[in-house]
Amino acid sequence: MLESLALKQNLNFEFGALFASNGRELLSSGIHEWISVPARGGQDRGQGLHAAVEAAFERARRAGQANPILVGAIPFDVREPSCLYVPAAYEWREQAAVAEVVGEPSGVPDLLDQRSLPDEDGFKKAVEHAIVNFRHSDVRKAVLSVIRELRFAESMDVGRLLAGLRAQNSQGYLFRIPLPDEGELVGVSPELLIRKEGGRIVSNPLAGSAKRQPDPRADRAAAEQLERSQKDQYEHRLVIENIRSILAPLCARLDVPAAPSLMSTAAMWHLSTRIEGALQDPAMTALQLACIIHPTPAVCGFPTESAHKLIRYVEPFERGLFTGLVGWCDAQGNGEWAITIRCGIARHDTLRLFAGAGIVEASNPASEWEEVQAKLGTMLSACGLAA
Repeated sequence: MLESLALKQNLNFEFGALFASNGRELLSSGIHEWISVPARGGQDRGQGLHAAVEAAFERARRAGQANPILVGAIPFDVREPSCLYVPAAYEWREQAAVAEVVGEPSGVPDLLDQRSLPDEDGFKKAVEHAIVNFRHSDVRKAVLSVIRELRFAESMDVGRLLAGLRAQNSQGYLFRIPLPDEGELVGVSPELLIRKEGGRIVSNPLAGSAKRQPDPRADRAAAEQLERSQKDQYEHRLVIENIRSILAPLCARLDVPAAPSLMSTAAMWHLSTRIEGALQDPAMTALQLACIIHPTPAVCGFPTESAHKLIRYVEPFERGLFTGLVGWCDAQGNGEWAITIRCGIARHDTLRLFAGAGIVEASNPASEWEEVQAKLGTMLSACGLAA
């Protein structure tokens, strides 16, 4: 268990960020220092993001913090500014105390309008474009995404969203991150990019998905079909082999299961592989490891650079923080970074939701559209809206 650092129980905590996992949650108060340095090259000690974080930690130590912590989010495109900060104070709590932070769910404001970018026809054409590209390039997988933008009669209660997300996936990585432009990043990710505790690491990538069914028999059949799906198994192998190739040279031991297992949330079945290892250099930080691995084929494609170029060409928007990283890292190098999926950005009366699907040559455009709609269901249900 990572060391739990608690502030005095009588400390009156003004809400800042929240990141919950493994039965505990990190809460922060205030902002000691923002860090917007892009994460590109963040694995290199003494340079770029790594240097900026180390310098911020040192200033926080001089201000009286024994073990400063970094919390926030990194964009999908690591050339864009990061959204990270060292809080003025923080504490770890048992996850059972979450009601004290998120509050009781309140009524949902009236939904005035919504739109999808791209729309159904545009998304299907993007999938078709990607499939044609696979036949004439070295790209074997590309992850394509959609935005669902909702506008309400008044501001959405983010506390209500958190409570709804926790109810749907109590085992997920729940997060609420304040953004510099008065927005908030909120969601519950099922996917762990990296966790580091001392010299031990864990990564739990997901790739290959199927929608949950209300009828138990149909739901079990959907899970079994996912396990048998050659298309989904192929998509999953691309992710696992990529992460293995990155982590193996860094580890004295790396355990990768021979086949994926099933993971479920309220909305989806996923193919899941839990990778565990022991670092050759325990001094490597969780943030360094995250910067080395990100973006994986689970959120970008394969090969990474070629898939990224294809995404920029066919997606009609910039993803920003979606399919980036969200989490924390302390001054001892321990930390957790989850993939920023099943999420949205709340800003005043607007809630922008995101979802994506992995496209391979065997993909069917209609099925991929249905998959992204099913993935949007997590956030829509938390809003009290039917998918």
